[in-house]
Amino acid sequence: MLIAQITDTHVQLPGGLLDRNYDTAGHLERAVHHLNALTPQPAVVLLTGDTVDAGAPDEYGRLREILSPLQAPLYVIPGNHDDREALRHAFGDAGYLPPTGFLQYTVEDWPLRLIALDTLIPGEHGGRLCDTRLQWLAATLAQARERPTVIFMHHPPFRTGLTVMDDMGFDGAQDLALLVKANPQVRQIICGHIHRPIVSSFGGTVISVCPSTAQQAALDLRPAPHLAVVMEPAAVALLWWDAAADAVVYHLSQIAERPAHVLFDGTQWLMDNPLPPGFHSPGR
Repeated sequence: MLIAQITDTHVQLPGGLLDRNYDTAGHLERAVHHLNALTPQPAVVLLTGDTVDAGAPDEYGRLREILSPLQAPLYVIPGNHDDREALRHAFGDAGYLPPTGFLQYTVEDWPLRLIALDTLIPGEHGGRLCDTRLQWLAATLAQARERPTVIFMHHPPFRTGLTVMDDMGFDGAQDLALLVKANPQVRQIICGHIHRPIVSSFGGTVISVCPSTAQQAALDLRPAPHLAVVMEPAAVALLWWDAAADAVVYHLSQIAERPAHVLFDGTQWLMDNPLPPGFHSPGR
């Protein structure tokens, strides 16, 4: 099974600040094309929040239009830039979102069980898992302790070293870590929000953050709060389930403007004099 993750697409209406400066809609179009061209195709695509920028119904209409060519089934959760009810209305016809309350649900159709968490606090940048959401997760995990599981959520419940993003906060991280540690069927947790690729440990499992499909946060680990936005290469995350090893293997697939330049095609070098003295090609 192959799972694709995209995140922080921040789609705006034409002429918006992000639309003008970062071309978030155009970058998402390229991400959809990239996903559709993958071989093998992902079984599912998870969009982990900040799907639009202002939570406006018209933004969701544009988002749906851009995502419509996507070949794999799509599952969405809210981020801090989303409006819970507008997102529910925009994607309600897909059938997986609950009709009321938090946008938390499970996807049971694949070898990996997928659990969606809603960490949105309306009007705030930080995330939260309150008692109600944590109790739902505890009951949901208890229903299938034997099934390998991936949890997807918007806000990372751990400090990343990017001070400005960390200072936005996450309420409920310790309770979540204890719950995950008590449920070793959770093979990985995947998040968005930070606009950078990050991997860490959390609650006895692996946790990762996917880059945005458009603009990224600069890598700045100085303790003084500082945030810069850069146009580093966008990417999708790919989680390959190795059933034989009972492991989730994490890859990043960059969304490039042009195809990667192939140096060695598996049988021969495709350039003149590529090897320095003493270096051997793969397979020798």
